[in-house]
Amino acid sequence: MSSFPPEFRQIRLELAREPGHPEGSNATGYDLVAPLDGEQRLSADIWRKHKELCRVHRFREGEDDMVGRLARKPGGAWYFDYDEETDSDNEDAYHLGTEHFVLGEYVSVRDEHGKMHTYRVVSVRGL
Repeated sequence: MSSFPPEFRQIRLELAREPGHPEGSNATGYDLVAPLDGEQRLSADIWRKHKELCRVHRFREGEDDMVGRLARKPGGAWYFDYDEETDSDNEDAYHLGTEHFVLGEYVSVRDEHGKMHTYRVVSVRGL
């Protein structure tokens, strides 16, 4: 088991209200393991030093779970990568670098089909 630096958190995102899910869904979302800074934003500096610890677990109702990594593009945009051999499964995390990971905040993710979905931060806990 790896030892995580103190800045690392487990962050749970669940689908917010959208057409087809008027109450949102706790059966669709993401569990992230990532470093947060003092403002509760993703820390790119700590991520660079510990990329191998930054993970994403996607769960969707009626689909198999996916496990991947939290990654960054050369311009600094964050994304979820489930297979390093292909880009077809990547999901762009819209403005993830400026989001505050505190309870009740919202985060947008563009799925592998190009459709944008909004998720609500439902938990943030230390590892």
